[in-house]
Parts: sequence; structure tokens; C-alpha cells
Amino acid sequence: MNLSNLGILAAALALLPFLVAVANLPFYRRPRGPVDRAALVSVLIPARNEAANIAAAVQAALATGDPRLEVLVLDDHSEDDTAARVRAIAAYDDRVRLLQAGPLPPGWTGKAHACWQLAAAARGDSWVFVDADVRLAPGAARRLHEHLRASGLELASGVPRQICGTLAERLVVPLIDFMLLGYLPLAAARLSGHPAFAAACGQLVAVRAAGYRAAGGHAAVRAAWHDGLALARRFRACGLATGIVDARPLADCRMYRGCAEVWQGFAKNAHEGLGTAGAILPWTLLLGGGQVLPVLLLASGVTTANPALVAVGACAWLARLTIGLRCGHQALDMALHPFGVALLLTIQWWAFLRRRAGWRPRWKGRTQDAD
Repeated sequence: MNLSNLGILAAALALLPFLVAVANLPFYRRPRGPVDRAALVSVLIPARNEAANIAAAVQAALATGDPRLEVLVLDDHSEDDTAARVRAIAAYDDRVRLLQAGPLPPGWTGKAHACWQLAAAARGDSWVFVDADVRLAPGAARRLHEHLRASGLELASGVPRQICGTLAERLVVPLIDFMLLGYLPLAAARLSGHPAFAAACGQLVAVRAAGYRAAGGHAAVRAAWHDGLALARRFRACGLATGIVDARPLADCRMYRGCAEVWQGFAKNAHEGLGTAGAILPWTLLLGGGQVLPVLLLASGVTTANPALVAVGACAWLARLTIGLRCGHQALDMALHPFGVALLLTIQWWAFLRRRAGWRPRWKGRTQDAD
């Protein structure tokens, strides 16, 4: 392939997520509408060794003083002070309940089992599953409940505002927004109930209790590490509507802390996402060809004074700028976008090759069962 044809291919691959993003942004909306104060809403938090996070997570959920709210925390065999910190809050606020996890059965991931036990104890009309590192905004759980009721959805999810500290976090974590808005056509997802159009972020998932039970809940996706996406696909397979909302005003999350956690966390989910045998090559073409290759051509175009190659190189930032400005990404993070994509692909290939050699992802002290 000559340089001219390579430039055309790179430009086309770079423009694809830009065009999808432009079409998506009008459909990427915050939950709105009147608030239903009568219904009981349950906030469900699985927690394993979350002493550093759990008190802040519970207190954020309680912040509105809503009497029709319950917060359930499941202590999943923690080896730190997670349970003690929840008990301290429950001692003065009877909306909080602490549950103790049973033994992890074979074939289950820890989070799926924890969420399943939380759901069995929840009493609300709607349930909002959040990770312990998520900080709900005041009233967020009730707004999600109202969104489910008003929209007719049985499951709604969204990406919280991501707080990033280290360079590795800033390079990779905001790509969650980029992947969602740059490659999933939200209009098609609304019109079609096909599981292929499902999307969800496991950090924040709201469900109607009846729909969750009808879909089989987490028991139906018991082996999933990427439980939010697996649950959304299960709902759609059962004929239940799911949707994505702009969750940045609803919650904040510092997903990982440092390069090691970024690497381990994204590798953990690789075999259910970009790093599967059927997806690794197509996504390498889409992301590498559309977001990394144009920058290489840009460098080539500058050295050869070729304005066409410089223009192709600039295409790599179009989608990221469009999405990043909408999602509040930092200027430096957007400027380093091609390096973030390259790092993400490196993690996916590392996880894919390691898994082919028999490696199993490990998280929170647990190793996944063999496939």
C-alpha cells in the first residue's frame, strides 16, 4: 500500500468516530423530569477491602437526607476495616444496612455474586448499583429512578465524571467516553433492542426491580467481570429496554490510582471487550489505524512538507476534541490522545496474549476461573 492510499485509509478510520460522535451528542442527555418522592430507592454497594473508600461512598449516597432511600453495603470478606466503617454510619442512620457475603460459589466472579446478594436484600422499587469508589451527587439515585420510570427503560447506566490523578490514568481512563460516544450509534441503540447495541458502565447501573428479576439478574451473568455490560446485554436479550445517560452530573469516580492499577484494571476486562479473539484485530485496525497511524503520517508530512499528510494527521484529534469538550476532558489529555490509544491497545494485546498462554485476570485478591 503506497503512502497516498495509507493516508486515505487513516483519514477514513479517523473520521468514523468523529461522525458517530457528532450524531451521538444530541442523544447523550442527562436524566430530567419531575422527581417521584414516594417510591423507595435502593443504593447497592459491593465492597471488598474498601476501607479507604466506603465511608465517603455511603455518606455521598445519604447526602440528600431522603427518607425514602436505603443504602445497602455488602462486605465481601474484607480483610480491612470496611465493615467497621459502615457500622459506624449505620449506628446513627437507620437507612444504612450492612450485609455479610456468603462463600463465593464456583463459576461466579466476586462482584457479580456480591451484587446478586445485595439485590436479594433490596426493598426498593428501583436499585442503583454503584462501586465503592463512586460518589453520587445529591439526589442522583432518585433522579435515576425517575428516569427509568419516565423513559420506560428497565436499565439505565452512564459513565460518571472520571477523576484522574497520574499520567497513566489521564491517558487511558477518559477513553471510556471516547469509545462510548465514538463507536456506539446511540440513535440505533434506542431504535433497536438487539444486545449488540447494549452499553453500560459497571460503576453506575440503575435497574427497575421487576426488570432485574425478569432478566435473571446477576445470576444470569455470574461469570462476567464486565458485569454492567453483560447485564445490559442480558436485559436486551430478554426483551427489556436499556439506555445510556450522561452521568457526569450524577456521580464522580476515581477508577484507578496509578499505572499499575490502570494496567491491571483494563487487562481484567479485556477478554470481555476489545481483547477477545474476535475483537482484538478489528479494534486494532479501528483504533490503531484511525487514532495512532494519522499521527505517524503527520510526523512524516511535516518532515516532507506534505500538506495532505499533515491534514490526515490532524484527523486523529477531531473525534477526541468533539467528545472531550463535551465530557470535560483536560486539554493535555486530549493532546496526548494518540499515546493513550497506543497504551490502551498495548494493554489489550498483553492481556490477550497472556490469556492465550493460560493467564487468568486477578482482582481484589481473586483469580477468575478458567473459561
